Amino acid sequence: MRLPARSLRIAVLSSVSVLLTGCFASSGTGADTGADGKRIRVAMMNPPRSGLSPLSDDAFKLSRWSTAETLVNLDADGDARPSLATSWRQSGRTWSFTLRDSVTFHDGSALTSQAVVNALTEAATASPKPRILDGVDLDVKASGKHTVTVTTATEDPLLPQRLSSPQLSILSAAAYRGKTVDPVGTGTGAFELTKVNGTSSAALDRFDGYWGTKAKAPGIDVTFVPDGTARAAALRSGEADIVEAVPVSQAALLDQELITEVPMPRTNTLYLNTTKSPFEDAGLRAAAREAIDAEAIVEGVYEGRADVARGLLGPALPWAADLRTEPARAKAGDPDGATVTIGTFTDRAELPEVAQTLQQQLQKAGFKVELEVREYANIESDALAGEFDAFILSRATVLDSGDPVAYLYSDFGSQGSFNISQLADPAVDKALAEAGAKEAGPERRTAVMRAEAAVLATDAAIPMLHERVVQGDAAGVVGVEHDPRERLLVTSATYVK
Repeated sequence: MRLPARSLRIAVLSSVSVLLTGCFASSGTGADTGADGKRIRVAMMNPPRSGLSPLSDDAFKLSRWSTAETLVNLDADGDARPSLATSWRQSGRTWSFTLRDSVTFHDGSALTSQAVVNALTEAATASPKPRILDGVDLDVKASGKHTVTVTTATEDPLLPQRLSSPQLSILSAAAYRGKTVDPVGTGTGAFELTKVNGTSSAALDRFDGYWGTKAKAPGIDVTFVPDGTARAAALRSGEADIVEAVPVSQAALLDQELITEVPMPRTNTLYLNTTKSPFEDAGLRAAAREAIDAEAIVEGVYEGRADVARGLLGPALPWAADLRTEPARAKAGDPDGATVTIGTFTDRAELPEVAQTLQQQLQKAGFKVELEVREYANIESDALAGEFDAFILSRATVLDSGDPVAYLYSDFGSQGSFNISQLADPAVDKALAEAGAKEAGPERRTAVMRAEAAVLATDAAIPMLHERVVQGDAAGVVGVEHDPRERLLVTSATYVK
């Protein structure tokens, strides 16, 4: 007898949960229960790629476990707030940071200006550099026991935001040995990383010498579970307390009170080639825009677990909607059977299905549509070279600085390095330059939205939806973070009842 799809999914979840039993047993030094409470069991999607080096994307794991910290944090609006640095001021190309006093690394050494100089210099001279420092030259010097100056080649109004990147975490001198960076026992956060078992698991214990609020939980036990069905099963069976990135296909099968949908700063966009027929014609770009039913894509492909896009910047940026203005656009022309080839990639499971839906919608409007779907590594160069009439991309809209200007410039500036639309529009370039020159804060955000409007006026990009990530939290979990930027997860306030 053939099981219905939903029944089959439940059967798979049940069988996987049996296999997972024991995977989340405590591996740290703290007790599982008792006066100190329970250790927090976390199932994460991606295993470490670079031995948990903070100079790689593994840095975001260290940040989400509250073990490695930066000089600066970001608030919900993307503005800089104190962390290991309590204050800062700018003088031309130089910024001066005052460090928090009485901070101790997990290895017992003190946070000093020299320790910060060492950590930031290691990052600035790494090969490859952390991506937040692409095109940025830093000269870091100690100007006092608790004062550090950072000088850039050109004035950089976003330097504090850059220093909030987890890839610029401050570790003790013991972490930097030869060509490797070892975060075990060298952070400043509420939890000390005590053990890493390759790509399978990691353990952290509460650090009682933490400068901030003492952690409520005695420790964290992390297991890396790349398979989405297995992660969902771990939540369903009670094997994990916190589960990262539950697949949309599994979310409906779980107790809905245990999952939270977090809006991501990521937009699924159809890029139209403005230098190649037929989309060099603004009228036909407008016709494509009017043909697209984004709500049908959200409901059909994402099962309602995404947000229909009103612009390039979505609800993960809480200020964007209120500052958005409707751009003046071209009038739609008649496709009259124009043939277009849409490219996309298989690495994100939803995109091929999005492409098929778009194919049907555009054909209904009068276009003839061909699809070309490959792995991302085999299609990126052709997309950047303008080989396709259109390209579907799921794109992060704020990078490590928490600011969208870098994304807008990269994708839509005439000199942008990721300009799939091949757009070269003076009004867009002017708006981007004005946004990039503003200091962080309300004026910059207003300028950013003017730049978004300038891009949307060209119809070079048609934003369709903003993605969400589904996070699973067991019923007894308290104080867990749901962070759109994926920098926070377990903090001092997190514990299991």
